[in-house]
Amino acid sequence: MNQLIHLHNSLFSKLERADWMLPTLARILFAAVLLVYYWNSGLTKLGEGLTGLFQPSAGAYAQILPRIFEAAGYDTSALSVFHRLVVLGGTWAEFLLPALIVLGLASRLAALGMIGFVLLQSLTDIIGHHADAATIGGWFDRFEGSAILDQRSLWVLLLLVIVVKGGGPFSADRLLARRFGSEM
Repeated sequence: MNQLIHLHNSLFSKLERADWMLPTLARILFAAVLLVYYWNSGLTKLGEGLTGLFQPSAGAYAQILPRIFEAAGYDTSALSVFHRLVVLGGTWAEFLLPALIVLGLASRLAALGMIGFVLLQSLTDIIGHHADAATIGGWFDRFEGSAILDQRSLWVLLLLVIVVKGGGPFSADRLLARRFGSEM
């Protein structure tokens, strides 16, 4: 029995010291599961052509500010500059934050930004788009697949690993830290 305990302890103590593993796997998993999801979502918000980066589509307003856009009669010209800036910021965040996480550049800040983004996205889905109870879900129930509470809680946990551990050894952050002699 002592040999089994020793084997267990030696194996798992090595895993505990593998500081590279969690942040690296978190970034890989983020890329595999959420990168394309957010980039495709961002693409639906861009207007036509190159100017579309600065002139979001009507769909962007409908997705990000559903109630406000509806109250404006679905007329983008009836909205303020503030509304446009919110939509532009949300659209750009869907491209920039995931790219920073995958590259491992400003990883902690980008992951913290993504956590805020996921929380705002969830609130918009619940309040603005009137998500139904099954979509919202509930914790500590027997159903594991609700789109908001269940899935997005796991997304946030994945992002928290990056906030706490950083981008890991295979990140732009680590390269910059080596170059400039400071840990990010």
